[in-house]
Amino acid sequence: MAITRFAPSPTGYLHIGGLRTALYSYLWAKKTNGEFKLRIEDTDNARNNEDAVKAILEAFEWVGMPSDCEIEYQSKRTDIYKKYIAQLLEEGKAYKCYMSRDELDALRAKQEAAKENPRYDGTWRPEDGKVLPEIPADVDPVIRIKAPTSGTILFEDGVKGSMKFDANQVDDFVIARANGMPIYNFVVAIDDHLMGMTDVLRGDDHLSNTPKQIVIYNALGFDVPKFYHMPMINNPSGKKLSKRDGAMDVMQYKADGYLPEALLNFLVRLGWSNGDQEIFSMDEMLELFDPNNINKSASAYNAEKLLWLNAHYIKNVSNERLANELEFFECHLEGHDKKEMILDLCKERANTLVELKDAITNILDVPTSYDAKGSKKFVKEGTIEMLNSYVSLLKANKEMHTPVDIEGFTKPFITDNGLKFPQVFQPIRIALTGGTNAPSVYDIIAVLGIEETVTRINNAIAVSFGKKEV
Repeated sequence: MAITRFAPSPTGYLHIGGLRTALYSYLWAKKTNGEFKLRIEDTDNARNNEDAVKAILEAFEWVGMPSDCEIEYQSKRTDIYKKYIAQLLEEGKAYKCYMSRDELDALRAKQEAAKENPRYDGTWRPEDGKVLPEIPADVDPVIRIKAPTSGTILFEDGVKGSMKFDANQVDDFVIARANGMPIYNFVVAIDDHLMGMTDVLRGDDHLSNTPKQIVIYNALGFDVPKFYHMPMINNPSGKKLSKRDGAMDVMQYKADGYLPEALLNFLVRLGWSNGDQEIFSMDEMLELFDPNNINKSASAYNAEKLLWLNAHYIKNVSNERLANELEFFECHLEGHDKKEMILDLCKERANTLVELKDAITNILDVPTSYDAKGSKKFVKEGTIEMLNSYVSLLKANKEMHTPVDIEGFTKPFITDNGLKFPQVFQPIRIALTGGTNAPSVYDIIAVLGIEETVTRINNAIAVSFGKKEV
């Protein structure tokens, strides 16, 4: 049974790299009948953003990955952290450091000049027989962990395999600032232990933090969880993903008309695969996903693949679901007597819900203008006469309702008048929708009904097409 977590910092909105990490963590917990937990790492008061917190929680609600416990906020747990800091100080595993900022800067400059890796030099580290400097009166101390000075730090990474760090690569890093606030690597180790984490899945940008956190685990006698450090998501050129490439707020994907299952399906394949399979339901993800099979190399964001997946889900979810989703875009089909027909007609051509909404409103909304280029191309001498004749035909068949019925009396009309299909359909399409890019005329007429179709054709002749007649 795996207990996993996702722990975002509310300094910005949740982006898709974070959502992928959360998805993998969620899948592994649920597959093993474990628990997925959400923690907000908000100890950095200067950078925290309440709107970002709300957006993160909204995103998890949208994609349907709730926390299995009450959401933890690190800002509410400072007493817990201080208790463990006091314990480490009492046990001699941490100490107070009074080195000033100026002294630290001078030390760093000296080390860099000597081409050494900048690190704390242990000035205030207590050791047998060592005389510490006199405590300055004007410096509030930070708390540093007493890190091992020899040996190795080993752990088995579920993605990268056996990892080995020389202990001397980890200096006596700060675990609490001078104002008493504990720092990231310390509180993460405390929280992961107290929240019962067995498996920690995260981006490989956290790999360098892991030895430091293991030092904390060991100092406090905590079990070390299993780590999985995943390669990052790159843009198609292999560079860091930017907003332009798709690294935007997860909720922007909702605003752009993506379904959550399409986004999750897209993300699960960015770093993991099951042969050549592309379409995964949540049940299939839960059945097949294993973090030990996460790719060792970075994945590339592919906007076209996401659009393709989204179009697939739009075509395959229920019309009732689509109607509910369209409410977000102020497209209201509930109660419309042709709802099923409209959705069946328009969803086949839509990659996003925004495109679906536009296709629907393009049919249902009475056009207020007519495509000038299309009108010039398709409204010729004789077009108005043809349209008037077709209006008479429509009135004579006003009891006809289905696309098949409409096709049944339209095709003979085209043949009997020696016309070609574009000569009839494009002017009608422009009259009904204002443009030339629309579904089958038979379908549009069936959706609108004969009466509304006649009204729109007559209106187009009156306000626009009449000007084209020679």
